[in-house]
Amino acid sequence: MQLISLTKLAMLGMAAFAAAHPGAHEVSSMTHAEKRSFLVNAKRSLGQCADRLERRGVSARIEARRAEQYEFYRRQALAARAYNPSVNVSHHSTLQVNSHTSEEELFAKDPVCVLSPEGEIGPFWVKGELVRSNVRDGEAGVPVILDGQFIDIETCEPIKDLYWDVWNCNSTGVYSGVQSDMNGSGSGDASNLDKTFLRGIQKTDEDGVAQFQSIFPGHYDGRATHVHVVAHVGAHELANKTVTGGHAAHIGQLFFDQDLITEVEALYPYNTNTVDITQNADDHVVQDETEDTASDPFFEYALLGDKVQDGIFAWITMGVNVSASYETSYAATLTGDGGVSNSNSQPGWYR
Repeated sequence: MQLISLTKLAMLGMAAFAAAHPGAHEVSSMTHAEKRSFLVNAKRSLGQCADRLERRGVSARIEARRAEQYEFYRRQALAARAYNPSVNVSHHSTLQVNSHTSEEELFAKDPVCVLSPEGEIGPFWVKGELVRSNVRDGEAGVPVILDGQFIDIETCEPIKDLYWDVWNCNSTGVYSGVQSDMNGSGSGDASNLDKTFLRGIQKTDEDGVAQFQSIFPGHYDGRATHVHVVAHVGAHELANKTVTGGHAAHIGQLFFDQDLITEVEALYPYNTNTVDITQNADDHVVQDETEDTASDPFFEYALLGDKVQDGIFAWITMGVNVSASYETSYAATLTGDGGVSNSNSQPGWYR
């Protein structure tokens, strides 16, 4: 058995989104030197947080919680196999967990990803998405549980009531909720505006944790496989299950191990996508954020069964500068009557 390293305390300065088609970046107000200075200071701050979190029992609670959640979803995955036999088997993941794998090996030494306060929202963020944990909406693909914890880099305290906003493309590279000829095959269809698959928002608990049931992302031209993330601070939930108020303290992206991507992409329906796959090593966002060898923008993960088709449990702990505040330009708005395009959006931005 091999597992992805769980001993590395990593940090990440999240940058601008990258484009599916070559073009100009949106101009960033933060220089390279300023960004590196922020990351260095944030790393020092988080280095001082470990003992405090341990003393207050936060680390132990997160370890126990993630172990419980992993076992819950693992049992679900194993039960589902009896009714839904896996097809298009490629090969077993090298990141296999067996009955002898301890909770400490899996969850005790979480990676910490520092989220830089600088980033662009890109062309495909949708305002008005729903507060919900299951964002699958019947989409075909490999099930994935995304489990994230948010830590204030200034106070070392978990960030309670932060709203974690996520979105990613489906197994064949299409984003829901937008109308754009750049958005995968046939995605210029206006009916896509009313779709909500693989988009949602969750509020963190007292330990700064939120979780989504999603589908492993596919790929599209020019970008490595990734999940978009916005951290909303100071917002509150309305009766219609949307959020309002507050500010975006971070806009960025998270990634997956290349070996895992390769295994997933061999499966149906991922393997029906004829667009060339961009490797992590060739993605400019990954390159930017791993320039410092201490940076690690990747989810830790474990399989929920014997095969990758059974599902993936992915987790990460993120350090956030809650005082940062950035504009969240949007491609569309989800209303009670469906999606509405924003005529002022910029489709040439990097996705």
